Amino acid sequence: MMRTHYAREVTPVLNGQEVVVAGWAHELRDLGKLRFIILRDRTGLIQITGKRGVASDEVIEKMKFPKETVIQVKAKVKAEPQAPGGRELIPLEVTVLNSITQAIPFELTGKVPADLDVRLDNRSVDLRRLENQAIFRVKTELLRAFREKTTQLGFQEIIPTCIAAASTEGGTNLFPVVYFDKEAFLVQSPQLYKQLAVIGGMDKVMMTVPVFRAEPHHTTTHLNEVYQMDIEMGFADHNDAMDVISATFLHMLKSARDNCGEDLKTLGVEVKVPEDVKRHTYSDLVKLLNDNGVCMEWGEDFSRDHEKHLLDLLKEDVYLITKWPTKVRAFYSMPCEDNLEICNAYDLMYKGLEIASGAQRIHLPDLLIEALKKRGLNPDSFEFYVKSFRMGAPPHAGWSIGLERATMKVCERANIREVALFPRDRTRLTP
Repeated sequence: MMRTHYAREVTPVLNGQEVVVAGWAHELRDLGKLRFIILRDRTGLIQITGKRGVASDEVIEKMKFPKETVIQVKAKVKAEPQAPGGRELIPLEVTVLNSITQAIPFELTGKVPADLDVRLDNRSVDLRRLENQAIFRVKTELLRAFREKTTQLGFQEIIPTCIAAASTEGGTNLFPVVYFDKEAFLVQSPQLYKQLAVIGGMDKVMMTVPVFRAEPHHTTTHLNEVYQMDIEMGFADHNDAMDVISATFLHMLKSARDNCGEDLKTLGVEVKVPEDVKRHTYSDLVKLLNDNGVCMEWGEDFSRDHEKHLLDLLKEDVYLITKWPTKVRAFYSMPCEDNLEICNAYDLMYKGLEIASGAQRIHLPDLLIEALKKRGLNPDSFEFYVKSFRMGAPPHAGWSIGLERATMKVCERANIREVALFPRDRTRLTP
């Protein structure tokens, strides 16, 4: 067998037993009579101690190679309170599975800082860092918890298309693709398709999908390819959808806290789970900012600076912003009955950053056509969409959580590129 145990599975309980571990040589130390290898695999680190008189001279001589060499070690487990994890391995056989033939471009232990671009240029090496292993386990847990909670709430998972004939949100920042003899684009949102699924009688749907936005951003919170966690629910309004996003996101935080303790410790972060998610209207928050000397015009979108000030003023890690100006939201957002200048849209904020948005949708075809025209959009380009509303569309609402932004904030990373496996921005297309 290539391995019998991962590093984390080797515990003091196995004292005296033989195991086989495999991974990378994270660190090496030669103290003459003692030779140490710290082996790293996807679960963490384990110390291999070659002591003359205990391990054979032949095995100890084989414990000499550069860092990041890929190795396999057959060893006996020894309970050792002074060793990391309370155990160490006494090597019986050490095998080099692949030698280093090119210099590692930066120090993986973190003792010497490396520029992010250098790390991303060598992402397959960068991913070996303990912090990155922790980040992507947390990301996996957030995604799993989203699926778990929405499934518990009765949502059916669907897989929409990633190729569309036109913009799904009315924007122009689209990536064109060659699709035989037709014009086509990578979808910037699964929005229309999840609505069509609800109109098609599926009633409550959820999905995890990549989306693509050809926007020339170069910020620490934007990427051109991101992963979304979406729901859409029929016979529901914005309040129903906000109940679902509140329950789902709190479950995601709780799952990360309860199931990723070691990873959060590696990252040096603590996940706090509030009892509930408070709701604040857009107008109230604009007033709060202005009352505290932060200028903002009603009708503007919140800037990053505004969001940071609101975090300080509200002292709430998680909250919803509701009742947005209609003109700053997507064309399909349902206006309020008593004030058409305000719509039933909302954003979920976490640690001072918007990580999700949603709305009750316009389900009345005449109102939908009017909304398209107000945005300067041609209803004919959305005929397939509008037509479905003429054939019996229930009131419905939904939302989308950005997986990378949620992970970035849970893990307290400064740049969203750190939590994307192979980030795509306006300059980075490889690796």
